[in-house]
Amino acid sequence: MKTSEQLRSELRAIDHKSYPAYKSLGGSWSFGRYTLNIDHVQGDPFAAPSQLSVTVGAREAGFPAGSWQQPWCRVALEDYLLRRFAGQAGRFSHQAKGSGKSGVLAVNRPGQEILTRTDCQVRAGEITLRFEVGFPANGRTINARELEKILFDFIPVCVDQSLLYANTPKGELDRVVALAEDQRFIRQELERLGLAAFVADGAVLPRESGTSDRPMKDAVPFRAPDTMAVTLTLPHRGATRGMGIRRGITLIAGGGYHGKSTLLKALERGVYDHVAGDGREYVITDAAAVKIRAEDGRKVTGTDISLFINHLPSGRDTTRFSTLDASGSTSQAANIVEALEAGSRLLLMDEDTSATNFMVRDELMQAVIAREQEPITPFLERAVDLYQRAGVSLILVVGSCGAYFHAADTVIQMDAYHTRDITGSVRAALKDRPVPVLTAPGFRLPAGQRKIDLSGSSQTRKSYRGDSFRQERLKVKRFGKTTFTVGERELDLRYLEQLVDGEQTQALAYMVRYARENLSGRSIAEVVAGLQRVIEEKGLGAVCGERVVPAGLALPRPQEIFACFNRY
Repeated sequence: MKTSEQLRSELRAIDHKSYPAYKSLGGSWSFGRYTLNIDHVQGDPFAAPSQLSVTVGAREAGFPAGSWQQPWCRVALEDYLLRRFAGQAGRFSHQAKGSGKSGVLAVNRPGQEILTRTDCQVRAGEITLRFEVGFPANGRTINARELEKILFDFIPVCVDQSLLYANTPKGELDRVVALAEDQRFIRQELERLGLAAFVADGAVLPRESGTSDRPMKDAVPFRAPDTMAVTLTLPHRGATRGMGIRRGITLIAGGGYHGKSTLLKALERGVYDHVAGDGREYVITDAAAVKIRAEDGRKVTGTDISLFINHLPSGRDTTRFSTLDASGSTSQAANIVEALEAGSRLLLMDEDTSATNFMVRDELMQAVIAREQEPITPFLERAVDLYQRAGVSLILVVGSCGAYFHAADTVIQMDAYHTRDITGSVRAALKDRPVPVLTAPGFRLPAGQRKIDLSGSSQTRKSYRGDSFRQERLKVKRFGKTTFTVGERELDLRYLEQLVDGEQTQALAYMVRYARENLSGRSIAEVVAGLQRVIEEKGLGAVCGERVVPAGLALPRPQEIFACFNRY
């Protein structure tokens, strides 16, 4: 490995040369306490910035083993280090001058959720952190003196102040690890206590705005109704009171703008751990819970929706149903079945984003249109059996349909963001009211094991050079947080509401390409299991199949991986 002084000499040798001479800097350079890796050099000052990484050995980093030995602590540590490095890099970005992207010094900034990312990885105490630098130029002529500032003045400060335990503010890392261990403890307690979710007293559920995921200032703090209160003794925080939502059928009711959807949104994000100060650090939901909605126009392939839709006038087989343009009810049925195949035993739903004819058929409609003439079995008639016979719980926001009160085990009312347990009063109100049909014949869970055709167009394309050609891999490109292309195939995941970071979408795009190249001819379950095995053994970056692990990937849940391939 070459030294930092050799790098300085190389920089001065290429000063004022044409921009492509920067390519000679690629490789690894020793800076004593850490190694600087120049992984990819941009071809032009106006192109995407160069990709760099630093590696700090376990001894030099000095972080105690207790902060990284357990997987949940390690992910929290990686997130913490990434945020610290981002703060330092922000101080220096664009301090070096030049044209185009010159002087950029940046790292991908995480949101409120704590995710496994390729941006920062800790292995046995060794830290690798990936970031980007805009190599400076005047026009298209190298400005090596400005790059020297970045590499020898700015980056060393970023490393020293963010990646060395000796410079970590006293007690700060301890609090990060303690929160990770407390969150892990709550998740384990959900299973032991038969809970679907837990919302701690004092949680701040409303967000700053529709475009900001930060907590709202002066929001009403959450407090559990006494009848639903559970007190957990966390390893670090100690006794923590909150609302325990028991498994079964739970309804969230209340007037408009009183906080129903806000509570549901917090629960759907509770599948992830959150950073301190988010307000939802102690909102913990079954990690495999899936938000279900209608999704008009989605593609459905070979899905058994016969639990909900049967006897179509066309005679189409609904045990292996396919369409390029699903209706609201058909898409919602497919989304539920596919969530169950993905291992979910908790469904989260909102009446506002559901297909009305899928959710319920009132008495008058049943009188006008006979049951045998209606191919849709309403979800109301499956919800009880799904829980009692298959262990699938439901948390449903209702605003206008009272039929679900008859099926509910628990009813929560949101009243100006205050939470009340109104189960008793609802049952009293139902005593003299007719009970709707709550079960339907033919209950059978789909078998799953659907195979997926990953072939599409050719996995590779031929690039001709004279009389010879070489095979090139399909290109992967992401557009925003929810859309990507692999080759010429575009996939839109905008209705996967628990996909919270564009880096998860980027990872899904690489997973699709990896599966096309390595996992064809298998069931969706086998594809997802194969991807998980590769990631567990080799790390998330392995799905890229590149020599250098790229920054900008975050790990999606298995449920979002299933959902991605179901739409492919």
